[in-house]
Amino acid sequence: MPPQPAKSSRPAYDSRRLRRIFDRRAATFDDVAFLPREIAQRMRERLDYIKINPASVLDAGCGAGEDLPALRERFPEAPVFGTDLSHAMLSRALDHDGGDTSWRRFLPASIGRALGTRGPRFAQADFSALPFAAGAFEFVWSNLALHWHSRPDLVFPEWQRVLKVNGLLMFSTLGPDTLKELRSAYAQVDAAHGLGARAHVIDFVDMHDLGDMLVESGFEIPVMDQETLTITYRSPESLLADVRRWGAYPFVRDDASPQAARRLHRALLAALEARRGPDGTIALTFEVIYGHAWKAVPRTTAEGHGIVRLEDIGRGLGKNR
Repeated sequence: MPPQPAKSSRPAYDSRRLRRIFDRRAATFDDVAFLPREIAQRMRERLDYIKINPASVLDAGCGAGEDLPALRERFPEAPVFGTDLSHAMLSRALDHDGGDTSWRRFLPASIGRALGTRGPRFAQADFSALPFAAGAFEFVWSNLALHWHSRPDLVFPEWQRVLKVNGLLMFSTLGPDTLKELRSAYAQVDAAHGLGARAHVIDFVDMHDLGDMLVESGFEIPVMDQETLTITYRSPESLLADVRRWGAYPFVRDDASPQAARRLHRALLAALEARRGPDGTIALTFEVIYGHAWKAVPRTTAEGHGIVRLEDIGRGLGKNR
């Protein structure tokens, strides 16, 4: 039997609630799109060092579709598909589909994989249950989307499934230091009001754990790196407004009353205000993780029988001579 991916220890949250959050945020997401736009550019620079000419491309978690034109430009002969949990985000993605105005722009998930014409195609779907056949793509791209799923250990095997053997996965996501200032401010407020530890923002996954999940999911030669970006704000209100637009709170709020919620919000503003730096701004940290890996040649059949490649046999005989 092939090894089973390690289960994620992150607290689960309702994907339906997450979908509603992004459906609501879709109209104002452009206000915070500067971050995924910047990260996409850094991903494209990394892609320059990799030789790949895919016949089909998937943007997993395409959101409002801002990465689709660049993917289409880089791979002009490849159909570029986009998938996202949010229907409202996919509707925004239509704005970036200027190369195709036919009825096929917004295909039902059940037939989206059947047509190989040029231009983006869209399907509303969960990362861990994609509506595409096995081996449908030679390149899967995902920019700042993986961290929204509470079970990345289920997402990687699904991305591996829809990739062809030797296909490439390239993604970016956020690591544990992301929003650490906001997390600290929340902890301070909860402790002061005797509320105990509560989840306020996503529990982001460590880079090394993601690398392990890749290998366990059937990827090989994973390359992982990370960098820290800092965004500064002039007021705690503007900081919180951006966090809301990013949708970084997928948990159900359990404040006792509107009065208590207002009191805790004022305390949170004060805790953030106290974190102003010497330049008068409030910093917010983003740990950005980059990863890419190739789908490995399978070592077992679907029935669990071992596969031995001829080139492996040759190498083995050479060692015994």
